[in-house]
Amino acid sequence: MNRTWWKEAVVYQIYWRSFYDTNGDGYGDLQGVIDKLDYIQSLGVDVIWLNPCYESPDRDNGYDIADYYTIMEKAGTMPLWETLLHEVHTRGMKLIMDLVVNHTSDQHSWFLESRSSKDNPKRDYYIWRDPKADGSAPNNWRSYFEPSTWTFDEATGQYYFHSFAVEQPDLNWESEALREEIYRMMRWWLDKGIDGFRMDAVALLAKPEGYPDAENPDDISYLANNPGVHTFLHEMHEKVLKHYDILTVGELGFIKPEDGPLYTGEDRGELNTLFHFEVADEMPTWDMLRFKEIQTRWYEALKDKGWNSQFLNNHDHTRQVTRYGNDGEFRVESAKLLGTLVHTLPGMPYIYQGEELGMTGVRFSSIEDYDDIAMKNKYRDEVAEGRDPQEVFESLLPRSRDNSRTPMQWDASDNAGFTTGKPWIKVNPNHTRINVEQALADPNSVFYYYKKLIQLRKDNPVMVYGDYYDLSEGHAELYVFKRELDGVRWLVILNHSDRENEFTLPAGYEDAKKELVLANYSDVDGTTSIQKTTLRPHEARVYRM
Repeated sequence: MNRTWWKEAVVYQIYWRSFYDTNGDGYGDLQGVIDKLDYIQSLGVDVIWLNPCYESPDRDNGYDIADYYTIMEKAGTMPLWETLLHEVHTRGMKLIMDLVVNHTSDQHSWFLESRSSKDNPKRDYYIWRDPKADGSAPNNWRSYFEPSTWTFDEATGQYYFHSFAVEQPDLNWESEALREEIYRMMRWWLDKGIDGFRMDAVALLAKPEGYPDAENPDDISYLANNPGVHTFLHEMHEKVLKHYDILTVGELGFIKPEDGPLYTGEDRGELNTLFHFEVADEMPTWDMLRFKEIQTRWYEALKDKGWNSQFLNNHDHTRQVTRYGNDGEFRVESAKLLGTLVHTLPGMPYIYQGEELGMTGVRFSSIEDYDDIAMKNKYRDEVAEGRDPQEVFESLLPRSRDNSRTPMQWDASDNAGFTTGKPWIKVNPNHTRINVEQALADPNSVFYYYKKLIQLRKDNPVMVYGDYYDLSEGHAELYVFKRELDGVRWLVILNHSDRENEFTLPAGYEDAKKELVLANYSDVDGTTSIQKTTLRPHEARVYRM
């Protein structure tokens, strides 16, 4: 496979509204990102992914875009964004933007025109259908956020389609005029100097032909990965992407390993890399055997063909140390182990802001304390159906998106140093002991461990391009794997458990020289034997063999 800058990169995701507020309005802003760039740079990352900051009514935290060419007031101004881009580049980093082109806000001028009349030139920029004979919705599909993908428009007597909230109508990618508008917008941003796109919900661009009723409407996989999506992405590549040296990563829900090379194959002319969700969406709690099986299937499917991404949390998923690790007694060790996992497996590692501190999920006392539109809509619908409100609330807590959206914890002061005003969402109470100031003062902190991981990746191509072999198949708590490249062999040993586990070196490795590269317990050194050893809870070690 070709070696490229983006395959060797580590990406840091900034959910700016929760990052750092400089004007006291309770929302993070672009100036806050600029002010903290030295902190991000000190971690050693290569690329910053910035969540949407375009003009938006903010019904879904910026993923409902009303104007692709304008910066929303909460975030700042276009000149401020241009300053951010300049400052990122000055520090030798790159900036990718969120590209949200499956849908817009219902306040976008395109939709306002589209819904104004059936014969408006932009009518087919969106998906409109007549009611069934009885006046009901065109089919029985569910959306991600609502009981139906369809909302009736009284003015024109038709339903419009939305994969997400009512306020987020889907664009009609069958319209050539619409596609050309999108490509023009993409070129505009790329010509401003950005270094690529994270493409939101891009597997949803093509819809099932004929919009038939679903046999099981609750399984919404029918919304994604439909025939035609590769035609659209290839056209996008030919008309826009191939003309720039950029990183493109597609958010691809409901795809399987065999689909991966179709989206990212170097011979395909579509995307560079992808996020799949067999872990984050489909594995509710940690399942080591399932996780290892997922990793093997994706590695084998993409080997010498395409490129994967590695992540366990982002703005849509509960923080990894809470969901997949131990955020109590072994929080630090667990956070370091999970970091080791993400950065040593094949694919591009992503760090979600605060992950490098071991930030945790949160538990607020009332649904009123939450902002997540998906969670609140689900709560409303289930309570309306007669379920006990407290029972519904408890069931929604573990996977609420607000678990990862609480403000970045800069210090132990009021509001974690995030804002001088009232934060748009409450701060996690544990900010008094988990924060940047504390991490930078502790040489054994999660932060400095992440810094070592990132530097190791820069210095050792085996972490990027090395072949992968699972040496612990069938073990429910130990994960042992090898990365190998040009005669260099690394052995990664992880005890993902709250208890000790015995580890015995695999056959064939007994006589190999073993050099300790990294360990998450400070008392491990190069003299510690691994022929047969007891691994402590959440212990991680990396050896050069």
